[in-house]
Amino acid sequence: MAEHTSSSITIDAAPAEVMGVISDFGRYPEWTGEVKEAEVLSTGADGRAEEVRLLLDAGAIKDEHTLAYEWTGAHEVSWSLVTSQMLRALDGSYALAPLDGGARTEVTYRLTVDVKIPMLGMIKRKAEKVIIDRALDGLKKRVESGDAAGGGAADAPKDGRS
Repeated sequence: MAEHTSSSITIDAAPAEVMGVISDFGRYPEWTGEVKEAEVLSTGADGRAEEVRLLLDAGAIKDEHTLAYEWTGAHEVSWSLVTSQMLRALDGSYALAPLDGGARTEVTYRLTVDVKIPMLGMIKRKAEKVIIDRALDGLKKRVESGDAAGGGAADAPKDGRS
């Protein structure tokens, strides 16, 4: 990724549980403030989402876009923009690192956003930071609430902070 914003948070759950929430795209509207709809358009042979359509309402940015997802092992997922009306780029990733023997997880979210309308770089970075912080906070609350059951890899993930 080019210039990006990143942030990390520690979640009191095993990486598999955290990734289960990240990969359950159908439930994104329940815990992410910005994603109003999420639909898995295609899945790979492993049942994980490959393309997901998202309807986003993040205040200044309202958009319907499709993201392509790439899964690297059990602890990392990245995505890139396929189509969008407002965005030129929306590239990001979640990387999970087990802590305390796997009892807790450090989640690092990286994001690069580029809009089709002119915008100062510092304003873009601030928007990225807001998206990331909201996504990580929502992910932490969702996983730690114990309401992460239901869904799974076949339902496929959203970009937490996407």
